[in-house]
Amino acid sequence: MKINLFETGKRFNREWIFRHLTFEFSSGNRYAITGPNGSGKSTLLQVIAGSMTASEGQVQYEFRGKLVENDDVYQLVSIAAPYLELIEEFTLTEFLRFHQTFKPLIKGYSIRDIIEKTGLAKSSHKQIRYFSSGMKQRVKLAQAMFSDTPVLLLDEPCTNFDQEGFALYHSLVQELCHGRLLIISSNDVQEYSICDSVIRVEDYRNSLKTPEA
Repeated sequence: MKINLFETGKRFNREWIFRHLTFEFSSGNRYAITGPNGSGKSTLLQVIAGSMTASEGQVQYEFRGKLVENDDVYQLVSIAAPYLELIEEFTLTEFLRFHQTFKPLIKGYSIRDIIEKTGLAKSSHKQIRYFSSGMKQRVKLAQAMFSDTPVLLLDEPCTNFDQEGFALYHSLVQELCHGRLLIISSNDVQEYSICDSVIRVEDYRNSLKTPEA
């Protein structure tokens, strides 16, 4: 899997969040998007995911040597982010079963396996609304990392985690991310120290406003 950005930029109103970004992401590699809070890390990740349209330039997806239409990109990408909501009326088991109906799990892992590996076995039949913030983050990571997709995007993956949660995160990355295209958006080195390449959003930021029409 390859994701190519060609002179890509995103702006809100007249302010550019990033601009003139040309980069190739490819399977088997791990990338970090870094920068201070509010610098545009999440925005860039959403543009890469295809869930947000770039203001200029192009984002191109290639899978097994063929270009992928933008409308089909969601089938190849999984994302975990603090701003993504869970269906809190579901129990954990119900939620994972529901998720499995539109995005298959990695072969060899059952829902029971996933629940046990994330340390949530005692809460498998509890409604997610009663989970702590750290438990909810484990669920978000689980639904993304155990999905059978070639691209995995993680936005601040250890939000609300204690040291045990950080250990779980690193364990899951080592177990589940081999051969995948992994992009981590974070300003915490504990989250992205595993990455091979680092993109600083500020290097592509143009603070000048566009001229009046």
